[in-house]
Amino acid sequence: MKRLLRVGLTGGIGSGKTTVRNFFNGLGAPTIDADEISHRITKPGQAAFDEVVALFGEESLDETGNLDRKRLRALIFDEPDLKQKLEAIIHPRVRAQIREFADRVDYPYCIICIPLLLETGAQSTVDRVLVVDAPEELQVARVSRRDNADERQTRSIIRSQTGRAERLRAAHDIIVNDGNINDLKTRVKNLHDRYMKIGSEEKR
Repeated sequence: MKRLLRVGLTGGIGSGKTTVRNFFNGLGAPTIDADEISHRITKPGQAAFDEVVALFGEESLDETGNLDRKRLRALIFDEPDLKQKLEAIIHPRVRAQIREFADRVDYPYCIICIPLLLETGAQSTVDRVLVVDAPEELQVARVSRRDNADERQTRSIIRSQTGRAERLRAAHDIIVNDGNINDLKTRVKNLHDRYMKIGSEEKR
């Protein structure tokens, strides 16, 4: 049976995971994003929406009837039990959709973007861990530009995630995203070529 090389893409907030994933996608690699699945299944009428509302109450909704994700983040940040209950609703559904995606892939490898790969123990579901790394000050600056976020909150999120050193120790491959966009594209292309070679050999 042919075996698909599954590459788990992860990194801290503001490290550039989405940009890296998009570059892989542009090179032809099939990609999927756990955060995008999570957002999709928690929209009104979708699989997890009613369960999340039942857990947090009507106050978890915004004026349009969608989940108020900023409010939810604040609630679970202060309540670890609520965070675990929310993850119990969402994570099994996300994992199931990732498995379905991987089963359909006809390519030497695929990129599975899981921001909380190490925090959720999902590294056991992939063959290689690819970490996108950036210095903390650069992470904070990017998140501030992207989300107009408060620096204190951004640093709190960084502290709540797996530490940078631990993340790097878990990596099979590392992309340091601290330069210009062309440098980043080159690093992605080099890894793409490497994964194509590894994946092609495993399919023999």
